[in-house]
Amino acid sequence: MDFDDIRKLIEANSIRWTDHALKRIIQRSISRSDILHVLSNGEIIEEYPDDYPHPSCLVLGMKEDKSPLHIVCGIGDSELWVISVYYPDPEKWINNFKQRKEIKI
Repeated sequence: MDFDDIRKLIEANSIRWTDHALKRIIQRSISRSDILHVLSNGEIIEEYPDDYPHPSCLVLGMKEDKSPLHIVCGIGDSELWVISVYYPDPEKWINNFKQRKEIKI
């Protein structure tokens, strides 16, 4: 995925919000403006090219209050799909929330 494509879809207001994303946004008290800020200024840290129904990625960005936010989004049918939104758990992420910690089994 290309970050410029994400920005262009935001500028065109071509955004779809999944039911899951809306539920998490309400549950976690995350504002739409924070999500759009992160999607406009963040960076792609993981890509999921085989996701169904559209390829997706994980975006990391800082909200305006400087707290980190992860957004899973995908592009399909000329729309940006916001799939999930969450605050990264410091117990599961390293390198400023850019890399998952290895799971020891």
